[in-house]
Amino acid sequence: MAGTPAPGAEDPFTTEALSYVDSLYGTALRLTRRPADAEDLVQDTYLKAFRAAGQFQRGTNLKAWLFTILHNTFRNVRRHDGRNPVDVDSETVEQAADIAGAQQTPEQLLTRATLDADLQAALDDLPDAFRQAVWLRDVEEFTYAEIAQMIAVPIGTVMSRISRGRRMLYERLSKVKAGAA
Repeated sequence: MAGTPAPGAEDPFTTEALSYVDSLYGTALRLTRRPADAEDLVQDTYLKAFRAAGQFQRGTNLKAWLFTILHNTFRNVRRHDGRNPVDVDSETVEQAADIAGAQQTPEQLLTRATLDADLQAALDDLPDAFRQAVWLRDVEEFTYAEIAQMIAVPIGTVMSRISRGRRMLYERLSKVKAGAA
């Protein structure tokens, strides 16, 4: 069949798509804040992407397309979870958090090693919408238009969230710096 790679040969789409796994995982971890949920989100993203590979327009931004799938999947999961509340034993959760806190994923270790501790704390404290927009622009380096498409909001909203998120980061870091002086 024409266009099918020879046995043992990688499809260029697959090769390029898999090259973004670390970037997708980092963003998924920022969205979910739990390594297991981030792994599931990335796996679901790739499953959907490979199933819809024929719909991808060659020559366009594959990374942005994958991030759009990731964000849509996250939104759908969050919407579904909101309709199905889970009973939680807070004591068990606290014990699990203590155990999990001691074990960090390689992505968490890398992110924490490359970001100053104060910046990491300030970024973690941002409201989700602002943290997501700032992360996608300043870390993942997507354009405003790509971010708007990924998170399904107008470009003006993206620009506003990035501006306000950066301002919140600046204010938080200024307070930290002033307190250290």
